[in-house]
Amino acid sequence: MSVGFESFVKEKPDLKYMFFGGKGGVGKTVVAAGVAHYCSETLGKKTLISSTNPVHSLSSAFGQDIWGKGIQKIDGASNLCAVEIDISQTVERYKQEIRDMILTFLKYADIPLDPEPFVDVATTNPAFEETAMFEDMMDLMTKGEFDAYVFDTAPVAHTYRLLGMSKVYDLWLMKMVKSREEALSTRMKLSFRKQKIAEEIKKDPLLAKLITSREKTDIGRKLLVDSSKTAFFFVTLPLALPIAVIERFIGWVQAFNIPTGGVIVNGVIPKETCDVVNPSPYLVNKIREQEGYLNLIHKKFPAMVRAYIPLYDTEVTGVGMIAKISDALQEKKGGS
Repeated sequence: MSVGFESFVKEKPDLKYMFFGGKGGVGKTVVAAGVAHYCSETLGKKTLISSTNPVHSLSSAFGQDIWGKGIQKIDGASNLCAVEIDISQTVERYKQEIRDMILTFLKYADIPLDPEPFVDVATTNPAFEETAMFEDMMDLMTKGEFDAYVFDTAPVAHTYRLLGMSKVYDLWLMKMVKSREEALSTRMKLSFRKQKIAEEIKKDPLLAKLITSREKTDIGRKLLVDSSKTAFFFVTLPLALPIAVIERFIGWVQAFNIPTGGVIVNGVIPKETCDVVNPSPYLVNKIREQEGYLNLIHKKFPAMVRAYIPLYDTEVTGVGMIAKISDALQEKKGGS
């Protein structure tokens, strides 16, 4: 039998990092916002919700402009903050960091070359945007300024690449550190001023930057795979395509050894909507169709369904409606 969302969270007192993913359009943002509201208002935790989606929706969900303004307190909530990172600023900052590292490398190696071609090669790879976003995500996770972190992720393909950075980026940093150490060692052996060079090596800014980045990434990677602290939840609608998408997505996340928290079914039409005289054939058919898909969800994801979020008669926007999502997460599970 599945454990409900509230019971799942209470059984994991150290749970701190929660990710929400799924097919585009299933309501990941409002579900993540509801969970953040639950952590903040019900559990009393200082909570941060962050979007890793280049096309952010948190401002719309909370009815408050937070895009590109750093960490902002959510109006109408006592302990909740949100951040929508301006990906263009993130990418430009990361490009400058790469440029500085290459300049430092060329300077210490006494190589009189224009660094821009190297910068272009380093910053035009297909996953550069995900790498920059991964850096920001690691910054948030490792600073530890909040009791709970909720991440509203991008649609599946983007999130898959983002999560893959945890291994790829660590491998790249490890090779960069080794390469830098070998270069400095060679410089030391060839120099006639070994004592002076040794002092310079101790202060080498590039090596220090690489080691710091690797240490931060290593901490973040360990947090991502810690089942006591981290859980990835999959949001779906009671429809065939979103169900098929999260079935594959769960396998991908597990391949990265990231703990799965379960499945949250959004947009469930309450059965009582048919408790009227002469309900419309359309509504009766939709309820019947939904029943079949809910049975399919239970068959494909046994013991994984954590909550059912109803399809509301108004759009979920603003803290008042987000609070209803929070309430639904605490209700006894039962579905349609």
